[in-house]
Amino acid sequence: MDWSLLTCARKGHITYAPDERPLRERLVVASPVGDAWRCLRCGAYVHGDPHGSGPADEAPLVKRGKELRDAFIMRFFAVERLIRGLIVAVAAYGVWRFAKSRGSIQEVFDKEIPLLRPIAKQFGWDLDHSKIVTSIRHVFGLEERTLRWLAIGLLVYAAIEITEAVGLWLLQRWGEYFAVVATCFGLPVEIYELSEKVTVLRIGALAINIGLIVYIIVTKRLFGVRGGRAAHEAHLRSESLMEVEHAATDPDVARPPHHAAG
Repeated sequence: MDWSLLTCARKGHITYAPDERPLRERLVVASPVGDAWRCLRCGAYVHGDPHGSGPADEAPLVKRGKELRDAFIMRFFAVERLIRGLIVAVAAYGVWRFAKSRGSIQEVFDKEIPLLRPIAKQFGWDLDHSKIVTSIRHVFGLEERTLRWLAIGLLVYAAIEITEAVGLWLLQRWGEYFAVVATCFGLPVEIYELSEKVTVLRIGALAINIGLIVYIIVTKRLFGVRGGRAAHEAHLRSESLMEVEHAATDPDVARPPHHAAG
């Protein structure tokens, strides 16, 4: 899949006219209908005026190819984190409301269980020894203060998940660090739950989180891995079409720094 073409089809092309004449001539071609400028993302020639102009070192640093694929994966994880955060937030709200109305809910539960017992027996379900019913009765035995603290804990967890989602969606480096650290703190809990009972859902969640940690650290060069931030930014510049063409015009000229990303 050509991620550059796919992104240009969705967002449009990005063209730029550098002031340096040799470089400028490599990025534009004349045609019967006017000049066509080369897109900094996909490399296609686009008719019309360039979107920007100025010194080459002020050209936007545009993500291309593999970097666009990485951005898609980051945003996939962001959506997963957002959905999880919203579910936990709803659970926190439910626990808080239950803490306030536990008495009335328990009264209804105790009233309905005897009525459901004969129906359950028809399906071979012993409600008196059901784990679900036992768990519900255990929750009824918790103090209101305990339930409120549980709701607060769930709300904090939801806020962490949503913060991860925002940072990853915006493709910010702080979001990548935050996601790795927060996910690492959650791994011991997931491993403990898996030691108690192995389920496909728990295995899948653990695999996703470990995969996220490894993927972000390696591809984004966090914590000094593979040269750290400096190496990561140098790689982005080396993949830039403007850098490639600039090197082609004069290989001995040092690559200028870039200031903008797109």
